[in-house]
Amino acid sequence: MNDVAPSKPDAAGVLPFDTEPELDLGPTRRPPVDFPKPKRLDHHGPARIVAMCNQKGGVGKTTTTINLGAALADYGRRVLLVDFDPQGALSVGLGLDAHDLELSIYNVLMDPSLRAADIVQKTPIDGMDLLPANIDLSAAEIQLVTEVGREQALGRILKPLAADYDLMLIDCQPSLGLLTVNALTAADGVVVPLECEYFALRGVALLQETIEKVRDRLNPDLEIEGLLATMYDSRTVHGREVLSRLVEAFGDKVFHTVIGRTVRFPETTVAGLPITSFAPSSRGASAYRQLAREVLARWEPARP
Repeated sequence: MNDVAPSKPDAAGVLPFDTEPELDLGPTRRPPVDFPKPKRLDHHGPARIVAMCNQKGGVGKTTTTINLGAALADYGRRVLLVDFDPQGALSVGLGLDAHDLELSIYNVLMDPSLRAADIVQKTPIDGMDLLPANIDLSAAEIQLVTEVGREQALGRILKPLAADYDLMLIDCQPSLGLLTVNALTAADGVVVPLECEYFALRGVALLQETIEKVRDRLNPDLEIEGLLATMYDSRTVHGREVLSRLVEAFGDKVFHTVIGRTVRFPETTVAGLPITSFAPSSRGASAYRQLAREVLARWEPARP
């Protein structure tokens, strides 16, 4: 359903549902919120750990991890990005050749003599670091099965780094296996990027079920921090209907910020830079800066 919706009112003068939202409403059909520019911090840490999670691939998890992280760093936060996907897309998206990595997060998980701090890499963005990954990480899911406390493996290696960062963003693989359970066990909260299409909505229920199991058995404080609509095209009826239904189902859990479709995002991957650096005046960059302000308004309201 990619037809552009009609914009004429009916006989009663009422615009049909599938028209653009009223001028005083945002894309989520709620009054827009002007999130303030966050204040600079006079100290850093301990880090809030957030898992970017959705078992469906291609919904913008890696893109959001990179660009939200960069926008947060631009606002003075110290950010650690954790690549926890064997595909290594996060590492590649920041200009690393995953195949040439001598040490990755897999080595830290498997070798107690290694510290996560030993493999942290700087990124092109000041204040944003990376724990890289590559295909080796796929072996961890098998090797961890026999380990005691296997679900806490990631949390154990991240804990010593918490004092050095304000936020850690974990880019999860598109599955609900042991690696993702590790990320959920280590996290304070979950952000769910969702493509604005019907099948994305259906997958949320399965993810919620996994989150509830992790909360009941491993991490009682785990909560969904927010659902982020991505790849949104306001010209399509389908995209607007899916976004509206998302807000109906989850209310304030849905971020006001919506990430639209743009050819700029694939270009940034090739360049190995976040969109806030590659195309700072683009709509995509503006959207991620707004998202950074929104998440900080949610996550740091009581921070001294």
